[in-house]
Amino acid sequence: MIEAKMSGPPKASEHLGDFTTGWRVLWISSLAIGIGLVSAYIALALLRLIGLFTNLFFFQRWGTALVSPASNHLGLWEVAVPVAGALIIGLMARYGSERIRGHGIPEAIEAILINGSKVEPKVAILKPLSSAISIGTGGPFGAEGPIIMTGGAFGSMIAQLFHLSANERKTLLVAGAAAGMSATFASPVSAVLLAVELLLFEWKPRSFIPVALASVTAGAARRYVLGLGPLFPVPPHPVFISPQGLAGCLVAGVLAGALSALLTIAVYAAEDLFRLLPIHWMWWPALGGLAIGLGGLIFPQALGVGYDTIGALLQGEVPRATILGILLVKSAIWAISLGSGTSGGVLAPLLMMGGALGGIESMFLPHEGTGFWPLVSMGAILGGTMRSPFTGIIFVLELTHDVNVLVPLLLAVTMSHAFTVLTLRRSILTEKVARRGYHLSREYAVDPLEILFVHDVMRDNIVALPAAMNSGHIGDLAANGARRGQLLYPVLDDAHRLVGVITRGSLAKLLKSRPSPEQSLADLARKDPVVAYADETLRTVVYRMAETGLTRFPVVERTDQRRLVGMVSLEDLLRARTRALDEDRRRERVLHIRLPFRVRRMV
Repeated sequence: MIEAKMSGPPKASEHLGDFTTGWRVLWISSLAIGIGLVSAYIALALLRLIGLFTNLFFFQRWGTALVSPASNHLGLWEVAVPVAGALIIGLMARYGSERIRGHGIPEAIEAILINGSKVEPKVAILKPLSSAISIGTGGPFGAEGPIIMTGGAFGSMIAQLFHLSANERKTLLVAGAAAGMSATFASPVSAVLLAVELLLFEWKPRSFIPVALASVTAGAARRYVLGLGPLFPVPPHPVFISPQGLAGCLVAGVLAGALSALLTIAVYAAEDLFRLLPIHWMWWPALGGLAIGLGGLIFPQALGVGYDTIGALLQGEVPRATILGILLVKSAIWAISLGSGTSGGVLAPLLMMGGALGGIESMFLPHEGTGFWPLVSMGAILGGTMRSPFTGIIFVLELTHDVNVLVPLLLAVTMSHAFTVLTLRRSILTEKVARRGYHLSREYAVDPLEILFVHDVMRDNIVALPAAMNSGHIGDLAANGARRGQLLYPVLDDAHRLVGVITRGSLAKLLKSRPSPEQSLADLARKDPVVAYADETLRTVVYRMAETGLTRFPVVERTDQRRLVGMVSLEDLLRARTRALDEDRRRERVLHIRLPFRVRRMV
């Protein structure tokens, strides 16, 4: 038996650092920059396509400028336009690719988590085309979701041309998605935040650096192909917000959270109703298109992207009837059509509905400047519906360039995010992934196996067998190890240095077979065993166990790989995980206040 105890305080190995990113990130970054440049032109092409189809279907003219369908003169024929567009999309989805259905971001998440970040090339063509038809025929959607999916599809296609890992393909897919959003909204920072909060599922330089460079490239290219931001300029608001105004932000955040929850429930309630229909899903978008057409007759401003309406809300120039129309008609046809499985994005409609909610709030909350409450509510509804609070905050700042609203935005978005986190299990984006039989967690934390070392959990009081011992004298030592629950025995030479290992099962077979007394353990032990180092993290050991299929390793010093210091097993790693759970669940009072005098009880 040996007593293997570390001497002195343990130190982290010199080979460990804050990050694990290597020089290969430069190669991936160079590809991401190219993807960012191309994604800017993809965004331009999609916006031009939306303008083209809007002009063709509603005004029977050739033009690519973005116009509002609300000013059409089709009369009752206007109802047929979204139905026709939806029929085309249903055919494209059934006979082209089903991946074009939906609003883009869940499909990108699914490609990352399930398909190894591989997107079919035809999706890169069919998705923007179907989305342009959907929005151009009056669909109450935004262009950002389709552009995110299209940029991601292009990034994935480029990645598939090279010899890359699944994680590297994911990085380039997300780089394309972030670049598409950056170019569309002139929002390079929030595009990166969206990637981090929704798509990357990690916070590592290996993915952040390429994605950020792609977003910056697309944002810089936008200045030449689409123009400068901000997309929605607003009059500057005061830096100082009164206590009554901050209290109003609390109210606005809770109301935005409630509206976010209601919209999420409405979308998937509509989808559930469509599933009950005895017809193929190809025809569902046409029924959604009928709802769009009827809604457009009642409230024409509900049709299309609605960038002009969003701008008017921020300027405080929208009458109450329009605000009510957005909250009642726009939200209804958006939920129904999105539940039907058509193609379109969610960001622009959420901005409009959030702005309308802010317009209602302006009637009873303290006045803090023109368009203040629509602006705050836009960010709050993004943070609540998409469960991406930082994206919601920075996105609104980049859309308006009004940094003075940072503090009220932070407060309102946080309250909205808290409301939906506590009331809804999943967001509007992750619910679709869950309905396809998958689950993802949106909570990121440092893995306790990454911050604990082998020397923190290893066993140093173990049974070791001498290599020179013959098979006739090992019974007692093996029994001693069995009583301790030991399943793997290190074999040491005369200098107490590791020469191999042997399992308890092998010893049992050896004793039953009655080997030759002259046969030594050195002949029977497994030479060059897989080992763990005392100064490496437990996550590294977990990976090694997964790769080798072994669950127990002898622990040696890195500077002397024959010097045994202990044993580590899967059970030891589980105890480390239990320690983290205990820190999370056990509640205790650490500080106790002692009064300098006694309090007498009155009887």
